[in-house]
Amino acid sequence: MLTTSEAADYLRLGERKLYELVAEGAIPCTKVTGKWLFPRDELDRWMLSGLMRPSGMMTADPPLIVGGSQDALLEWCLRESGSGLATLVEGTESGVGRVLRGEAIAAAIHFHTDNEVNGSGEDANVAAVRAMAGLHDAALIGFVRREQGLLLAPGNPKNLTGLADVLTRGATMAVRQPGAGAQMLLDVLLKQHGAKPKDLRRLDPPCLTGPDLAAAIRAGEADCGIATRAAAKAAGLDFVPLLWENFDLVMRQRSYFKPALQALMGFISKKRLRQRATDLTGYDVSPAGTVRFFG
Repeated sequence: MLTTSEAADYLRLGERKLYELVAEGAIPCTKVTGKWLFPRDELDRWMLSGLMRPSGMMTADPPLIVGGSQDALLEWCLRESGSGLATLVEGTESGVGRVLRGEAIAAAIHFHTDNEVNGSGEDANVAAVRAMAGLHDAALIGFVRREQGLLLAPGNPKNLTGLADVLTRGATMAVRQPGAGAQMLLDVLLKQHGAKPKDLRRLDPPCLTGPDLAAAIRAGEADCGIATRAAAKAAGLDFVPLLWENFDLVMRQRSYFKPALQALMGFISKKRLRQRATDLTGYDVSPAGTVRFFG
């Protein structure tokens, strides 16, 4: 760890400029007993990532948009926190792509892999972020754990108890677009059953969000689909639980310190989050605000 004067010398900056970067949340640092300290390794990554550029060539800040996966509790938090953050829901992989291109300040993600679903190997979100070559300065912040499962028409008229029943009884399944977390989960579960996507009777086109999928089932266009317990409750559908997943926010480290995201971080530490999660059902808010990975 470097002191302010040591960091200024190391970066060949004046201390005044260094303090300006600290105030802007644009440089990795931490405050201990009233003094700013700067981790040398993080400063090296900060410089290599192109954050230090000549005047007039600074990269524009990404827009205050949270891309990625849709979630009712997250959308409520963005509104209630007064953060000024908007959402653009297109699925996990699309959201990450927008962060990489500077088109969103953060993305809500829930990756799924064979090992993660089987309970072995590294957490899927952490593993995915760690492997992203263009996001070596990533911060992965925990939001909640969510219950994912099979959404069914009210009363479960086809008596579906799991994916095996969906496959053997030819039920019509609403699916998500490629790159969505729920679609990754379906792909893993199909593989576990020795099946492929073509073995399903799928509703076309894919549904963009969990609530869209729930609405398709409610309208009788499909018999089932994978989404959260909260989405099932909101649509008045039956629900067969499959697993609990990590639902996190990924961003660049410098973005984490921006006022909008700090407003959100402060809000999700409050008791109101727990009450709202209880009302929506299917959430565990214990991870809220925890730093799960800091590249």
